[in-house]
Amino acid sequence: MTKQNKNIADSPILNVRNIKKYFPIKGGVFKRTIGHLKAVDDISLSINKGETLGIVGESGSGKSTLGRVILKLIDATEGSILYKDTNITSMKRNQFRPYRRNMQMVFQDPFGSLNSKMSVAELVEEPLLVQTSLSKKERQEKAIEFIEKVGLRAEDRLKYPHEFSGGQRQRISIARALITNPEFIVCDEPVSALDISIQAQVLNLMKDLQEELGLTYLFIAHDLSVVKHISDRVAVMYLGKIVEIAPTSTLFKEPAHPYTQALLASIPTLNKKKTDEPTVKLKGDIPSPANPPSGCAFRTRCPFAHERCEKETPVLATQGVQHEVACHLLDGQDDVPIATKSDPTLKKISKA
Repeated sequence: MTKQNKNIADSPILNVRNIKKYFPIKGGVFKRTIGHLKAVDDISLSINKGETLGIVGESGSGKSTLGRVILKLIDATEGSILYKDTNITSMKRNQFRPYRRNMQMVFQDPFGSLNSKMSVAELVEEPLLVQTSLSKKERQEKAIEFIEKVGLRAEDRLKYPHEFSGGQRQRISIARALITNPEFIVCDEPVSALDISIQAQVLNLMKDLQEELGLTYLFIAHDLSVVKHISDRVAVMYLGKIVEIAPTSTLFKEPAHPYTQALLASIPTLNKKKTDEPTVKLKGDIPSPANPPSGCAFRTRCPFAHERCEKETPVLATQGVQHEVACHLLDGQDDVPIATKSDPTLKKISKA
C-alpha cells in the first residue's frame, strides 16, 4: 500500500535508539557471568503512525526479542525507546501502566497465549478489567463489539479456546489486543502457525482493522511473502543487527545486501528454471549470538567477504530514498580487493 492511501503520518510514533539486549551466560561453581548472548545488538529505527514495519530474518536473528524489548516485556540492556517523544525505557511497572493500553502484542501461538480455563468473554474483557473503570455491562458490550469486529459471533464469547480452530483462536488474540484501543501493536509471527488459506484471511483482517482503527504495526515474520503483503517498509535482521531497511517495493525489486539477496533467492517458486541460479546462496547456519564473528556478522557466510569485513563492523548507510544498507561492498571505499570488484555478482549488487 502507498503512503497516500494509508494516511501514514510523517512524525514517528516510536523511536528506538541504539537498543541492546544482552543475556548473561552463567558458568562455574558460583554461577558467575562468563559471557553474554547478544540477542539485540545496537539497533536504531523509527516507525511512523499508521505504518507497518516488517522485520524479517532467520530464526535466531533477534526479531522476537526486539519486539519484546520495545514493549518492555523484557528490559533493554542499553539504549532508549521513545513512544511519542516520551522515554519509556527506564519506566517502572506502575509508571508504564498508562502506556500499556496503547502498546499491545499479538503472539505467535494463539493457543499458548490464551488461558484455556477462561472463556472468550473473560479473555477479551480482562484487559478492560485491569486498565479501565468500566462497569461489568460496559465491559461485556465492548467485548461483544470486538469479538464481532474480528469476524466471530457474539455467542462465541461463551466458548473456550479449545473449541476453536487455530485461525479463530488468533482472531480472539487480536480482539484481546485491540480491546483497549491501542495505537501500536507488535505482531510476533501472528500467522506462522496457521494454514496458508487461513493466513490470508487473518492478514486481510489485520489490514482492514489497521485502516479502520488507525493502527501502527511492527510485524515480525520469517515468511517474506507475508511481509511483502502487509508491510510498508521492511527491516532485515541478522544476528541482532539490522543489515538493510527500505520501502517494501524497493527491497523486493532491488535488494542491496548479500544477505537480503540470499533470503529472496530462497523463496520457493514453481516457475523457477534450472538455469535460474540465485545470486547469493546461504551456506551453513547462523552463528551463535553468544560468540558472534568479529567485524561484519554475515562475513562467515558471505561469498564476497574480505579482510576489511573481518576487522570493521559496517554501519547503515544511505543507498537511496529511505534505503539504508550496512555492507562494506556498498560504502564506496577503495580497499575492496580487485578480484572482488570484478565479480559479476558484485556488480549486480552495487547497482541495486
